[in-house]
Amino acid sequence: MKGNRIVRESYGVVYQEKAAFKDTYGGEPGSVFIECMRIIPEGVPSRTVFVFSHPVGGGAFLPIMNQLARTGIHVLYVNTHYRGNDSALIMEKCLLDLGAGIRDARERFGYDNVILGGWSGGGSLALFYQEQAQSPTLDTTPAGDPVDLKGAGLLPAQGIVLMAAHVSRSVTLTEWMDPSILDEHNPDRRDPALDLYNPRNPAQPPYSADFLEHFRAAQIARNRRITNWAKERLAARIAADGPGAEEGFVVHGTMADPRWLDPRVDPNDRLPGTCYLGDPRVVNMGPVGLARFCTLRSWLSQWSFDESRAHGQKNGANVRCPVLVIGNSADNACTPSHTARLFEAIGHPEKTRIDIAGATHYYAGQPEQSALAARHCAEWFTQRGWQ
Repeated sequence: MKGNRIVRESYGVVYQEKAAFKDTYGGEPGSVFIECMRIIPEGVPSRTVFVFSHPVGGGAFLPIMNQLARTGIHVLYVNTHYRGNDSALIMEKCLLDLGAGIRDARERFGYDNVILGGWSGGGSLALFYQEQAQSPTLDTTPAGDPVDLKGAGLLPAQGIVLMAAHVSRSVTLTEWMDPSILDEHNPDRRDPALDLYNPRNPAQPPYSADFLEHFRAAQIARNRRITNWAKERLAARIAADGPGAEEGFVVHGTMADPRWLDPRVDPNDRLPGTCYLGDPRVVNMGPVGLARFCTLRSWLSQWSFDESRAHGQKNGANVRCPVLVIGNSADNACTPSHTARLFEAIGHPEKTRIDIAGATHYYAGQPEQSALAARHCAEWFTQRGWQ
């Protein structure tokens, strides 16, 4: 059943946290405010709500949200309290935000069923949330700060839909990092043999298997160097200034993935020489690149290849609910290997994969593709009796 008009309802949820220090600007210490938006078809009741979230938020106006509502699905977008700024973001706290939004939605609107929606970076967040809601194990962050997921009472979802999702923020960043940067304080000091954007580099597309193996190993090595430095620096800062001590820093060069220049690497229908943020060479050193501005704690929680606990494959293996995985064949951010890795990792036997031909990451200017993805979701819901 389809509604005649889409209604958007904005509201806020407030909950209390026990934290030794604030990690976002403004507001009373200990009080967390999250923004939510419900997107529903007018006059169409539902006992089921499709809840989306993303670590840095801001997806309530993605084309797919209205398309889902047009199929009769109730949609809720829960922004974390890091909305629009992930510099100090702690992934474990994002679970508390999402959990508060889900609990409130059940109490406020009376929903019986919650289906988690994981769009892009929201995919690993959804899987991390479900894992900890089912069997909570964590009471500290990777930096050792207390975060009581064991006692938070997170409510598990009845199902998960991953859409244009990547494996995790930490893995994605690592696969995009510029390994030619040899000095984090001087990004002009580079290894020319690893500089994708140096026209004098003898390694040019199409890249050899040996080059790609060397390049990927160097990316992981750079991530680990930053992680080791962040651990040592945080310990030194805490020793000098107390348990709440922190420090910000810049990570240069975070959009240097051979995929964007060589369409044979993780091939799909994307346009070579571009990425979802535009020209990858510009993005690599520009202000909108992943992890450009960080704190020591945030690096460990969301960007560290070894320390971050939000990892779609690892979390997905522990999920105990049906999962639908939707990939986009022209995705210029989350390429096919990410879709495949997530699907293969899901531990629940009831899992389905669907690929939308020609669809880009955001479905921008693609109403037919976004409508098709929404219909697949609606059919998947109906098959399981969620109304």
